[in-house]
Order: sequence, then C-alpha cells, then structure tokens
Amino acid sequence: MIIDEREKMFRSNCFHPLLKTHKLRGKLQKYWSFSITHSHRIMFEFLDSHSVAFIDIGDHAIYK
Repeated sequence: MIIDEREKMFRSNCFHPLLKTHKLRGKLQKYWSFSITHSHRIMFEFLDSHSVAFIDIGDHAIYK
C-alpha cells in the first residue's frame, strides 16, 4: 500500500523529496504535513528531535 511505503520513507528521512514535507501556516503553524498521494496528506507535529505525533490523515479538508 502507498501509505505504508510513504510512512517507511518518512521514518527513514522525513524530508525525502517525494514526501513534499512542509510547515503549515496560520492556526496550524505548529504542525507539518507530508504527501501520501496527490490529494492525501498526513499532518504531524515534531515532539522532539526523535519523535513525531501524527495528528490527522486525509485530503486538504484536514487543514480546516
């Protein structure tokens, strides 16, 4: 499954170019996001230098 591949890639290098990892803005400025597919994302938060928490998964509606 693509989500498993992307999660494995994220665990290896959270800034891998295929993930398109980016910092969110506005009310979500403490979160980051990476791409699973063209339309689906995982929103996450860095807890410390070795840990993240996945906050939500879905299409762009997760940003609302």
